[in-house]
Amino acid sequence: MTVPFVRGIGFSREDYANIVKIWGFTATLLGGFFGGWYARQVSVATGLWVGAILQLASNLMFAVQAAVGVNHALLAVTMFVENFTGALGTVVFVSALCTNANHTATQFAVVTSLAAIGRTYLSATAGFVAEAAGWVPFFFISSAVAIPSLILLWWLQRRGHFETLTKPTGPLAADD
Repeated sequence: MTVPFVRGIGFSREDYANIVKIWGFTATLLGGFFGGWYARQVSVATGLWVGAILQLASNLMFAVQAAVGVNHALLAVTMFVENFTGALGTVVFVSALCTNANHTATQFAVVTSLAAIGRTYLSATAGFVAEAAGWVPFFFISSAVAIPSLILLWWLQRRGHFETLTKPTGPLAADD
């Protein structure tokens, strides 16, 4: 939805290429590196909470951008936040999957398949929702969609799921 959004609120193709692609790529790299470091510094539960909340909040940056309209500096910040938090959240999540080698491949396959469902089938309706509701409400709705994952994370933590997980070990793991 990035292209229809950015173009729809009045940015040119050149703006999209120069701001979204350059800032997005840079932020993705930085978020990935920071996420790898961060995942080794905190517990699995803390990393997942922070990643989830940051990704939810990044959608709200788009709501701010939609309300403001064409503002090149704000678009750079919005794209940086979106890509940085997305990369950080992904790295923290995959790191969490790797804390138990007995289930890593199965968990990754299931989660990847579930993500493909959302990307493939649910994204088709996003344009209709954005058109019917407007960009600002659309991004509030997309943020609210993250709430069930926060409830699931709370439920897992309350059941003690994360207490059974240990941090990764080996030559690339952080020193204790």
